[in-house]
Amino acid sequence: MKCECCKEQAIYRCGTCSRMICGKHVKLRMICSTCTKKNTLRYVITGDITDEERKEIQELVKRFWGEPEQWTFDRKFKVATLPAYVAKTKDAIAGFVSFAETDDNIIIVALGVLPEYQNSGAGRALIKEVEGYAKRLGKRKLLVSTSNDDLPAVAFYQFLDFQIFEVKPNVIAKKHGEIVKGICGLPVRDELRMRKILQ
Repeated sequence: MKCECCKEQAIYRCGTCSRMICGKHVKLRMICSTCTKKNTLRYVITGDITDEERKEIQELVKRFWGEPEQWTFDRKFKVATLPAYVAKTKDAIAGFVSFAETDDNIIIVALGVLPEYQNSGAGRALIKEVEGYAKRLGKRKLLVSTSNDDLPAVAFYQFLDFQIFEVKPNVIAKKHGEIVKGICGLPVRDELRMRKILQ
């Protein structure tokens, strides 16, 4: 999918008109709940990932973040090799979540939902699957990080009872070797670390 403003890769869906847009053309504004369109697409969540689906996840990671690896919590992860859950429609992957274990916690390394499936509940369902997995293993917390410009992600995780507990200044700027422009043209500098207490 291409951004309808500039033809770059779209990673969001407009909540009012449903057009596909890139991070550069996202605008943050207040809207009431009746103006938020709900997507009613059907999907199923599975943790049995095939080799073909891992290839699709790798392509989605490149599409969303421009590289196959993610840095989070001072560690580098190759996303497509991690344990994952996928949200699938009858003929495609709608989204995925990849995660890693530590002694006491689960780190959500990457969560991506294609623009055409956003607002369907797929992202929330994927996180709930990881949370259930973490609880079955007796883990204490779910951890996730995002960049300072990704206000939609910060809001999404807070709705799911995550709290910001740490800010790592300039971590992302150092990783890229420069300060790049992110969502709404905000400078991308800092890693925001969030957690959800499970026990």
